[in-house]
Amino acid sequence: MEPTLKKFYKEQVAPKLKERLELKNVHQIPKIEKVVLNCGFGKQADRKQAMEDVVRDLAAITGQRPITTKARKSVANFKLREGETIGAKVTLRGDQMWEFLERLIKTAIPVIRDFRGVSAKSFDGRGNYALGINDQTIFPELDLDQIQRPLGFDICIVTTSDNDDHARVLLEELGMPFRKPQKKETAA
Repeated sequence: MEPTLKKFYKEQVAPKLKERLELKNVHQIPKIEKVVLNCGFGKQADRKQAMEDVVRDLAAITGQRPITTKARKSVANFKLREGETIGAKVTLRGDQMWEFLERLIKTAIPVIRDFRGVSAKSFDGRGNYALGINDQTIFPELDLDQIQRPLGFDICIVTTSDNDDHARVLLEELGMPFRKPQKKETAA
């Protein structure tokens, strides 16, 4: 069964984008290519247990087993050796990506305390959007009783657009809650 966000994109968002961005060819319409979640746990006293917690939580959130990332070189100041496990990442594509994005936009982001919108400045210049999450407890898939340490992770949404403005319009149409620019009050 097709994810509802993917169906919404095909039926409503893509035609709107073609008209709004004045594109001539349907292949120019920006699409979401993949979503990458990255979590580093750095210097934890119990590194092995931290790695298991990160892998378990990312697997529960995404529905896919993450791969572990290793240090490329040693850094004496951080007591880090080359080849040590320092994080985990997951790359989502296809239906799993659409389902995760729907849960992120409609369920997880709105429950963030004092939430006023995500930053509209986190584009990289090539149409990709990066978002940082400070606490994994916003995802309803996790059992709060089993969480032993707070984890923060990065979410990178990679689009086919090479333009930040087109990617911003795509994410707005999909329902990403961008922060509204504040109006400056002028003293009269």
